[in-house]
Amino acid sequence: MKEYIKGANPYMPLWEHVPDGEPRVFEHNGEKRVYLYGSHDTEKTQYCGPDQVVWSAPVDDLTDWTCHGVCYTATDGGILYAPDVVKKGDTYYLYAAESCGGRIMVATSDTPWGPFVNPVKTELGFDPGILVDDDGRVYAYWGFCGCYCAELNDDMATIKPGTLHEHPMGHTRAPWAREDGHFDEQDAFFEASSPRKVMGKYVYIYSKRYYTPKPELGVYTENNGFLSYKYSDSPLDGYQPGGDISFNGGEILKNSDGTGTMTYQWGNNHGSIMEVNGKWYVFYHRQTGINEFSRQAMIEPIDVAMDKNGKIFIGDITYKDGEPVSSKPVEMTSQGAHINGLDAYKLISAGYACHIYGSSMRTYVAPVYEQEEGVSAPVVDITDGTTVGFRYLQFGMNAPKTVTAEINAHADITVNVRVDDYQGKIVATMKLNKGETVKTADLTSGIVGKHAVYFEFRSEQSSEIAQFVRFTFDR
Repeated sequence: MKEYIKGANPYMPLWEHVPDGEPRVFEHNGEKRVYLYGSHDTEKTQYCGPDQVVWSAPVDDLTDWTCHGVCYTATDGGILYAPDVVKKGDTYYLYAAESCGGRIMVATSDTPWGPFVNPVKTELGFDPGILVDDDGRVYAYWGFCGCYCAELNDDMATIKPGTLHEHPMGHTRAPWAREDGHFDEQDAFFEASSPRKVMGKYVYIYSKRYYTPKPELGVYTENNGFLSYKYSDSPLDGYQPGGDISFNGGEILKNSDGTGTMTYQWGNNHGSIMEVNGKWYVFYHRQTGINEFSRQAMIEPIDVAMDKNGKIFIGDITYKDGEPVSSKPVEMTSQGAHINGLDAYKLISAGYACHIYGSSMRTYVAPVYEQEEGVSAPVVDITDGTTVGFRYLQFGMNAPKTVTAEINAHADITVNVRVDDYQGKIVATMKLNKGETVKTADLTSGIVGKHAVYFEFRSEQSSEIAQFVRFTFDR
C-alpha cells in the first residue's frame, strides 16, 4: 500500500479544521517547535466551536505536525473565536475569545500546549493579538471593522492608563461598520489583529476587506480573503502602508488585459507570519465545503526584506539592483512546506487542490471529519469543463510511466492530465464509463522535476459528472 502525502496544504490532516492560526516558535525542555493556536471549526453549521486544540511541528520539518489535544474549553460552554498565545518569563498566556469574541479571557500554563487554566477576564476586544516586546513590555491589538491597541499592565489583562490608541489604521466599509470617518479603501482593516516584530520594526498584520476592485487578482466585489500588513517604528502609532501577504482565492489566472481570475472559493482569512529556522512563512486558512464553517490551516514560504529607507516588504517581493521595490501576495499552493513539490509517487488527495475552475455549478472540496489514516477530502459536483489543479508535484529525474486516479464517474467521462497550466500539454488521457471508480492511464510524454498538474474533466452530460478522490503516479 502506498504512503499518503502528509503535511501538504492544508498541513494538518484533512479531517482537522483549524482556522485563524497564530504561529509561535517556543523552546520548551530544550526543544524548539512551531505551535499553532487557532479556532476549531467543529460546529459545522457556524463558525468555530467550544474548545481549542494545539498542533506543533519541529522547526526543521514543517510537514510533520502533532496534535497535543484540547488546551482550553470555554468557561460558559459557548463558542471560542480566534485566540493568541505568548510567553512572558516562564509562563504561557492564552488569550481566549469566548462568547464568539465578545469576552476575552487570559489563561495560563507552564507548557506551550496547555492546558491553560485560571482564566481571568481582560479589558480587550475582538480578535486579540499580543506582542511581548524585547524590553518585556506587552502590547495588545484588537478590533472588528475598527482597530485598537494599548499597552498592558503586568497582570497581562488590563490596559495601562493613557496608552489606548483608537484607529491606528483606517478600516473597511461594510454594512456593519460604523460611520465614524475612519474608512480607508487601501488599508481597509477588517479583523484578525496580529502584531509581530520584524527587523526592528513593529508589523501589524490583519485581515483586509477590499471594498473597491482589485482586478489584477480577480476581485470585483467586497472581499476579505486577504492577510495584509502595515509597519511602524513605534508599537502603538505611526503605521505606514505595507501591502498584501496572502490571498486565499487559489491560483490566479492571468488574463490578456492584465486582470486576473480566481480559481478557488475565497473566504475570510486570518493568520500571521513567523520566522522558522531562518526562513519566513505566512500561516493562513482556506475554505472547504459550501460555507465558511470548515476552514483549514495553510502555509506558504514568503520573502521578508527592508529597503534602505526602512520600508518593510513581505510576500512575493520584486527586487531591482538588489533592493526590494514592490511586493504582492504569495501564491496559494498545494505543496505548502513541501517547497520542492509533493512527491508524485505517493497517494495525493484531491482535497489538496488549489485550483478548481471552469465548472457550470459550484464545485468544491467536501470537508471530512473521520479521523482515519489516509482519509481523502474529495472534490465534488464536478461538471464538464472543470479543471482541478495541484501546484506543485515533484517527479524526480526518472519520468513516471502511468497515472492512476480514483474518480467516481457519474457519467461517461474523459479526464485529461495536463502539466504546467490548466490549458497546458496533455500527458495522459483516461476514459471512465459511468459507475467506474478507478482508472490507470499511460503517460504519453516524459515528466521530470517540479510541475503543476491539472485534471480536466469532459463529458457530454451537462449536470454533475464526477467526484475526484485521489491520485498517484508510477514509474
